[in-house]
Amino acid sequence: MIELEVYAAGPRDLNKILDLDHELEAIPSLRYNVDSNHDILYLEPEEPTITFREVRAIFKKLGLDPRFIGAIPLELRPKTKTQPLSV
Repeated sequence: MIELEVYAAGPRDLNKILDLDHELEAIPSLRYNVDSNHDILYLEPEEPTITFREVRAIFKKLGLDPRFIGAIPLELRPKTKTQPLSV
């Protein structure tokens, strides 16, 4: 199981929670829980169908500033390859 914790000030507002619900329900096999007392969202995708950058984009779109708690699982990191710079 993949787990990702996100702190974002603002999910205590009912409208923000509804907006997040609308955005997150479109992601297949994603379960999530909102701890509105502490402004933390617990995301549990069954499969890596989304990257942490896409999660951040969803939060930013709703006017929230996400802070990821702990290490970001490798499965949720983008699959881009970097190339060394030639000198």
